Amino acid sequence: MRASDGLLLADKGPGLTSFQVVAHVRRVLRAPKVGHGGTLDPMATGVLPLLLGAATKLTPYLFDRDKEYVATVRLGVSTDSLDATGRVIAERPVPALDEGDLRAVLARFVGEIEQVPPMFSAVHVRGRRLYELARAGQEVERRPRRVRVDAIDLLAWTPPALTIRLACGKGTYVRSLAADLGQALGSGAHLAALRRTRVGPFRVEDAVPWEILRAGDAAVLVPRIVAADRAVSHLPAVRLHQAAARRLDQGQRVDPASCPAPWPSGLCRLYADDRFLGIGEAGPGGLRALRLLSTLGHADHQGPRPVSS
Repeated sequence: MRASDGLLLADKGPGLTSFQVVAHVRRVLRAPKVGHGGTLDPMATGVLPLLLGAATKLTPYLFDRDKEYVATVRLGVSTDSLDATGRVIAERPVPALDEGDLRAVLARFVGEIEQVPPMFSAVHVRGRRLYELARAGQEVERRPRRVRVDAIDLLAWTPPALTIRLACGKGTYVRSLAADLGQALGSGAHLAALRRTRVGPFRVEDAVPWEILRAGDAAVLVPRIVAADRAVSHLPAVRLHQAAARRLDQGQRVDPASCPAPWPSGLCRLYADDRFLGIGEAGPGGLRALRLLSTLGHADHQGPRPVSS
């Protein structure tokens, strides 16, 4: 892999789509491919992991990471987009609430809950994205989805707005949670501000600030690129001998005897000696390659060194 193939943590600025950040970084670094590890709405800010070059093959495994947000919810006003960018569709008085009342209601949303995806979202329904239908003035029935909320902490209550810290699993819409919270409190609500503070182990404090990204100096950004395998460091590592690695490279399975103990189960990181190859899957039938970033036939040791397991 090349030195520019890897992971770059960006702190997305407000008013930008995730695609605009991707396009900007691709242009600055002259990278053939850039992907991101989880969309942020234009109004949101915060950590946006960017996968560069061959590392874009790891995108599906980064999307699955848990996330953390700091969100401001404005009670009493509902919008069609469920956030501050939408059209106001209802206003209701905010009841007298104290922090105890809010914490009691917030606790109802911790655990596995069902959410209806917002109309202004990228979910596909009958071959079209919901936001396309919403922009055309259409609203369609959406099936609830089960999502996981690990924790919600009340950070501040300044009526009519509350600020919360939310830790959740993949697929959770903070806008929907804000609207559902308003419904539970009897006032309606919308998401007034959102900042993503963590994706998996990657924290916004370690991300490149948007002001530096916007300046577009490749010499500043390249040293901030880290090894591609950092994006999947949560997966166990399997280190292969060259002969076993070649078998995977040729589309064959590898017997557990070819790998050091303990034999993992499920998804794993693949290495040939200390060189990161990609993602594999281990099971009773052996080990198979799922996505290879580099192969033994195209060795290039100029990329960032992999993390140790």
